[in-house]
Amino acid sequence: MRRIARIELLWALLLVLTLPVAWGEDQGAVARGRLLYAIGGCTNCHTAEEGEELAGGDPLPTPFGVFYPPNITPDPDYGIGAWSDTDFIRAMQEGISPHGQPYYPAFPYPSYTRMSESDLKDLKAFLDTIPAVKRPSRPHELRFPFNIRSGLWLWRWLYFRPSRFRPDPFRSQRWNRGAYLVEGPGHCGECHTPRNFLGGPDRTRAYAGSVLGEIRAPNITPDPEFGIGEWSDGDLLYFFQTGIRPDGDSVSGAMAKVIRNGTAKLPETDLRAIIEYLRSLKPVAWEPF
Repeated sequence: MRRIARIELLWALLLVLTLPVAWGEDQGAVARGRLLYAIGGCTNCHTAEEGEELAGGDPLPTPFGVFYPPNITPDPDYGIGAWSDTDFIRAMQEGISPHGQPYYPAFPYPSYTRMSESDLKDLKAFLDTIPAVKRPSRPHELRFPFNIRSGLWLWRWLYFRPSRFRPDPFRSQRWNRGAYLVEGPGHCGECHTPRNFLGGPDRTRAYAGSVLGEIRAPNITPDPEFGIGEWSDGDLLYFFQTGIRPDGDSVSGAMAKVIRNGTAKLPETDLRAIIEYLRSLKPVAWEPF
C-alpha cells in the first residue's frame, strides 16, 4: 500500500511540475497572437460598431459592391471554430476556404500570404480565446460580373502570387522586421496602393495612396510634397501612438481604427522598425485625391 501511495504521490508531483510549463507555452502563443491581432487589424473589419467582437463587421462599400466582413469567432457553426490550423493557414496564405472556394481580395490574403506558419498558428491561438458568437455572416452584395465567384480564379492568376516573406540579408534586422510587419500582417499596401478597374494593385505607384469606396488612403511614400517625406521619425512615432499629425490635426475614419486597435498597441521597437521601412520606400510624386 505504501508503494502504491508513493507512486501516486510521484505522479501528482510530476503533474504539478509540468503543468506550468505547458500553460506557459500556450500563453506565450496567445500573447504573440494578440500582438499579430493588433497589427493585422482583424477587429477593424470584423467587428461592427457597438457589435460583439469579431461577430461580423459593418458593410464595406466599394466600386464592386458591398462586402460584409464575416463572423470569425470560434463558433463552430457560423464562425471558424471548426477550422483546423491547416484550414486557417490555407485561408490566410492562399486565400482559399476550407471548402476549396477562393476568397475575394477584400480579405487581404495577398498580404497575409507573407506571414510565417508559426505566426499564423499563434494568431489562431489568440482568436480561439475570443467568445464564440452564434450569428450567421451576411452575404456580400456585389454587382455583375463581380458576383460570379469563379471569376476570382482569373483575378488570382493575374494578381496573386503566394509567397512567404524572406529577409533581405543586406538590410538591418530592424528594417526586415518593419518590412515584415508592413508587407505582411499590417497589409498597409492593401489600402495605400491604388487599384485598377479589376481591383488589381498598381505596383508602379505602391503606397502612393488610393480611393476605394469610402476609404481614402493618402500617399505614405517618402515623397516630400505628396507623401510623408517631411515628417520626422518623432512625428511618425507620435502619429502611430496617438493618431495626431504634425499639424496638430487628428486622423479619422478607417485609419483612426488602425491606430486605436493596432499601432497604438505595438511596442516602440516595432513602430521604429515600421518607420525605418517606410523611409526606404520609393518616393512617388502623386496625389490620390
